[in-house]
Amino acid sequence: VIYNKILGKSLLPDGDDHFLVTAGGGETWHELVKYSIEHSCGGIENLSLIPGSAGAAPIQNIGAYGVELKDHFHELEAIDLTSGDVRIFSKEDCAFGYRDSVFKRSEKGKYLIASITLRLDRHHRVRTHYGAIEQELSKMGILNPGIRDVSEAVIRIRSSKLPDPAVIGNAGSFFKNPEVSQEDYDRLHALFPDLIAYPGASGKMKLAAGWLIEKAGWKGKRLGNVGMHEKQALVLVNYGGATGKELIEHARRVQQHVQDQFGVLLEMEVNIL
Repeated sequence: VIYNKILGKSLLPDGDDHFLVTAGGGETWHELVKYSIEHSCGGIENLSLIPGSAGAAPIQNIGAYGVELKDHFHELEAIDLTSGDVRIFSKEDCAFGYRDSVFKRSEKGKYLIASITLRLDRHHRVRTHYGAIEQELSKMGILNPGIRDVSEAVIRIRSSKLPDPAVIGNAGSFFKNPEVSQEDYDRLHALFPDLIAYPGASGKMKLAAGWLIEKAGWKGKRLGNVGMHEKQALVLVNYGGATGKELIEHARRVQQHVQDQFGVLLEMEVNIL
């Protein structure tokens, strides 16, 4: 395992409406978000407090609250681990998908991401309609939110329901939100009227994996030192001392129960080394 410690952040104007913000791959993602906000660069405030590094963000195409990295991605610089050559990957080269990129498929394990560059907005229109952002802003007494307000709302929401990896072992969301056909969604919705779902790509519907896991009875359920978190069923946690084998076995039990009850297979979002 290579630990990326390439640091540094910078920004350059890009026309009248944008900035190009570059960060070393070893920078903490949330520090990059804060840096962008401090320099009035909008676009990634909804991705506040996502754990991990800037260099890992494109691999996963991280996303939250209606925003994905690819929405503001410009390019990245990567080092070929075999030849040592440097290669520039454009947005198209990365072939981003839902929590997916070329770095999880054909280029998996071949590159070290040295830096990423984002194209952020000078005059950004914030996105507050997803999840509980509007409700949290209302609690904060904010009527006309800016990027800093949205970031603070997201931080409050995430802090209230997601365990701190520094305190309790976890990798954030362990499973992807599965996409199903409209026909399958209609079938499930008829059986479970409280099913939580959002419009997905190509006419599909994206189901809330956390809801499926909770409905299957796994929210807060602990077996030994492994369990799904009590406040967020989508987060698999290691309470201390659990092995990798135990974590995977627990995840597969959850997958099987969800598939048995709903006919939907949950795909792991994390990379298994």
